[in-house]
Amino acid sequence: METFEIRADHDRESIVVYQAYGRAIGEPAVAAGRFVHPFSRGRMTWIKPSFLWLMGRSGWARKPGQEMVLAVRITREGWEKALRQAVLTSPDRRVYADGAVWRERMKTAPVRVQWDPERTLRGAHLDARSIQVGLSRHIIDEYADDWTLGITDLTPTARKIHDLLRQGRDDKARALLPPEKVYPLPEDLALSLGMRA
Repeated sequence: METFEIRADHDRESIVVYQAYGRAIGEPAVAAGRFVHPFSRGRMTWIKPSFLWLMGRSGWARKPGQEMVLAVRITREGWEKALRQAVLTSPDRRVYADGAVWRERMKTAPVRVQWDPERTLRGAHLDARSIQVGLSRHIIDEYADDWTLGITDLTPTARKIHDLLRQGRDDKARALLPPEKVYPLPEDLALSLGMRA
């Protein structure tokens, strides 16, 4: 049975989301502690609180254009503001009365949410679903200027974990993973994101 759960590195005030970029974007962002040129504010950017999901997507920071793994610490207030403006990327009948309602909301949605299979340490898909949040150009300034508290380069950690996996040292690799625990959401917000039956 599929489960929909947000697991993340979070505290009372903030949550960590992950992104992978090429060095041209990643290095200035890490140096400034926020997103600066040539980071684009004119296109959708996707943020994910699951480290292992991003590792599967970025090939452990080895795919072209995804050579740097960034841990972006943002405010919980900003995170939940984004989720409250989100529309699911598919017309889930538990959330939308019909396809027409969903299509109408999609036209103006500043944020999109997609649920993808969570990954194991070795990249296999799980029944658990992991959230991916797309921020459009209509809200990206808030993400970059108001919500972001700091940006850390996790590329060395990602590559170290991958090297340990290639050596068959899974326990040592697992010990280096960023901490993730269930992120609690208000019931109405969980319902709007399709997290409840």
